[in-house]
Amino acid sequence: MSDEWKEPVVDKSEQKSWKLLERAVLAGVQEQRRARRWGIFFKLLTFLYLFIALLLLSPALDLQKTAARGEVHTALVEVRGMIADEEAASADNIVTALRAAFEDSKTKGVVLRINSPGGSPVQSGYIYDEIRRLRDEHKDIKVYAVISDLGASGAYYIASAADEIYADKASLVGSIGVTAASFGFVDAMGKLGVERRVYTSGEHKAFLDPFQPQKPEETEFWQGVLKTTHQQFIESVKRGRGDRLKVSEHPELFSGLVWSGEQALELGLVDKLGNASFVAREVIGAKDIVDYTVQESPFDRFSKKFGTAVAERLVLWMGFQGPSLR
Repeated sequence: MSDEWKEPVVDKSEQKSWKLLERAVLAGVQEQRRARRWGIFFKLLTFLYLFIALLLLSPALDLQKTAARGEVHTALVEVRGMIADEEAASADNIVTALRAAFEDSKTKGVVLRINSPGGSPVQSGYIYDEIRRLRDEHKDIKVYAVISDLGASGAYYIASAADEIYADKASLVGSIGVTAASFGFVDAMGKLGVERRVYTSGEHKAFLDPFQPQKPEETEFWQGVLKTTHQQFIESVKRGRGDRLKVSEHPELFSGLVWSGEQALELGLVDKLGNASFVAREVIGAKDIVDYTVQESPFDRFSKKFGTAVAERLVLWMGFQGPSLR
């Protein structure tokens, strides 16, 4: 063999470096593959979550409403929580549900299931008037108010428009009165050394300002407003309940007190004891219940909790809260 050709000599350290580099490249490729697989997984998971959310929020998939639409049924409308504008139990929502229930030719009777402490006298009065109008327009369909845990103040205002009122023996019923709440920060501001400056163009424009002392004539005026609202409430309840109320024996009925369902039965505030299922099955005679309640989406509830509604409530509670049937 010629001396001119010799087998190349490979440096072992260089060979080791190449192997390490090769392993690092392979590890990087495998890591990228894993990252892609996890990326695909999370994308699919997100898509599945959004798909399920759309299904849950879609009104077209309200199975409870469509289940018995082809059969004679009892229509259910929920009055739950505060009765106020922009709430689930707003007049617009309740009236919309009631109209849909009455207009359905398969509706045999309507159950207004109530669990509410009351709220706005305006919203309550609107619902009250609409119930009476729908009853006059659809004389073959009766409305039954069913109080579960609580049917007080504005909620009872609404219930009194029904043909009959049912409650559980332990339900809380009544509270026929009007309240308006505020705070007074006059002394606190004096101690803090804060000066309040209010500019108005009317003598009594700032009479509800919690940072100014109350004036006797303004307090008397505001008490008159509440008394007028209370009297409107009383007249509506009397018109709805008629002779069933034991007013002559119990003048405290309109004092703002609240009673159990069992006591309310004796006072004429309710007609009988029972729940929504009992009324549908035994009174209306249509055990299948179809819920016509206007449903809020989770996004609506979220925006109300963290959006403008929170700011509005903060302003009201820190300063002044208008007349309320609670």
